Amino acid sequence: MAFTADLADRFAVSTWSLHRALGGTYPYKPGSTNSPARQPTYGEGSVELVDLPKQLADRGIFRMEICSFHLPSRSPGYIADLRNALNRAGVKVQTLLIEEGDLSDPETAGRDAEWMASWIEVAMPLGAENMRVIAGKAQPTDDALSLAEEHLRWLAERIAGTGVRLVIENWFSLLPGPVEVHRVLDALDGKLGLNGDFGNWSGAGKYGDLANIMGRAELCHAKAHYSATGLDAEDYIRCVELSNAAGYKGPFTLIYDSSFYEDEWSGILEERDCIAGVLRKDNAA
Repeated sequence: MAFTADLADRFAVSTWSLHRALGGTYPYKPGSTNSPARQPTYGEGSVELVDLPKQLADRGIFRMEICSFHLPSRSPGYIADLRNALNRAGVKVQTLLIEEGDLSDPETAGRDAEWMASWIEVAMPLGAENMRVIAGKAQPTDDALSLAEEHLRWLAERIAGTGVRLVIENWFSLLPGPVEVHRVLDALDGKLGLNGDFGNWSGAGKYGDLANIMGRAELCHAKAHYSATGLDAEDYIRCVELSNAAGYKGPFTLIYDSSFYEDEWSGILEERDCIAGVLRKDNAA
């Protein structure tokens, strides 16, 4: 399927969508070593992270999101090699996803904020446009939300002027619905972006909640649901359509998290083609 440049720029792929191809993970966590040993979490794997930019480009995708636990090393030498591979392929790092930490826990929030801030020195040389952090995992009490806002404000000050945008996601217990998401975004007064995620909310309120926040989203994790019969296209299309109706204009990061296809790329490209059909229809309207 051919894509115009404008349409191609609406898609990204997260390394999470290729976690079986990568196989290993590196459990970076606050308070632990900056050089964790590789864990064969999803098997031995068939590719290295440095191979992925070319694989994306070969499939006409030029935006990539990198989970922190997929980085084999934070060393300047490795980051430079990865950046060279990205540059050769013409692929941008859309977001560096920081996968640990809790800014709502009064016992660890300060430590975790410092640890998250240390990743700015990885995001910058990678050329990452955004750095997504976890706002918090506590129940959304006023105290927990206020604590997270305090530390997010500190992080936003640390990242200011670097060219990297600080972003949160509708994820974990602190942000269970639109009220909490809007509160945190409002408290940061434009210094914080939002990554919407189709897969993080479910149940009867899913579509209404997504429609409520997607107008403020700058990024979107477009995770499709798969069952034994394949892609739930009705749900996926509805999520894309309500995002468009809410005014979302950003990229859709393809999140394939199923065993329906043994080859993860088959699911990723099926998701892309499904979304592209919606976007083409809207553009023609």
